Order: sequence, then structure tokens, then C-alpha cells
Amino acid sequence: MKALNKEELLGRVVLSTAGRDSGKLYIIMDVIDDNYVLLTDGKLRPESKPKKKKLRHLRFTDIIAEEIKKDILSGKRLNDSAIRSFLQLNGI
Repeated sequence: MKALNKEELLGRVVLSTAGRDSGKLYIIMDVIDDNYVLLTDGKLRPESKPKKKKLRHLRFTDIIAEEIKKDILSGKRLNDSAIRSFLQLNGI
């Protein structure tokens, strides 16, 4: 798989493949460096307390939360209820 740049990662839905949260879905809200990202699910990991996770412990999906990605790129504060509803509406 080719390396994704920061803009391609933001707003993408990912599946955790390691740790206590294995099998849980998140949305990438920030990229720390080449190895780590910050994740949110709007519930257990709200925008105010995101989860730091290694990229190699994630499986990427083709789903991108476009509205959430726009908010991230424009610097607007994320809304946890919008994150939760996106994950629920898409059957995730």
C-alpha cells in the first residue's frame, strides 16, 4: 500500500487491529507524524480526548467522512454528535 499524505488520512474511517480497542472503528482527526494519528469515535473517545494510535495498528477503509474532513481542514471544532451519527448512519 502506498503511503497516504495527511490530507488523504484526515476524515478517513479506520478499524483498530491491535490493543484493547481491537475491532473498533474510528475517524482520523489529526496526524502526529509518520507513525501516529489521533482518532475519535465521538463517544468513548470524544474530540476533546482523542486516542493516539500507531498507523500499523489500523486497517484503512475506503470511507471518508467528507463533512468532518472539511471541518478539520478549516480549523472548526469537531462535533461529537456529528461523528457518532456519521458512524451510525453508515452502518458502522
